[in-house]
Amino acid sequence: MDGTSVVYEKDLSFSKITLHVLKAGDDYSITILGGDKQHIGSSVLSVPRPSLTGDGSVSVTSSMMNMIGHKDEQICRYVAEKVCIKKNAVVLCSGGFHIDDITKEQIKEVLQAVKELVDEI
Repeated sequence: MDGTSVVYEKDLSFSKITLHVLKAGDDYSITILGGDKQHIGSSVLSVPRPSLTGDGSVSVTSSMMNMIGHKDEQICRYVAEKVCIKKNAVVLCSGGFHIDDITKEQIKEVLQAVKELVDEI
């Protein structure tokens, strides 16, 4: 997959969410897009490091940049940190998912879809 991209998609009951995953050397760049208005609302850079527990496990340090008024950090951070730990690699995740007047149930559906997509990476 090095230098190439793989697209992961999940149909929702009301929309679709897509993760574009590019392997760049040992690192990953992931773009999340979906909803009615695709955009970049957040970017999260996650860097693996030894866990502070000292048990040899991998932990992560993340830095975020968010557009004012956007709520995309939750899904970008989840994706960046989970892939970072899973692959023990630097991960940049950017993107956004927007639906006007989204309901709490729809938000739960988006979050569940993101979890399932991350499991596929």
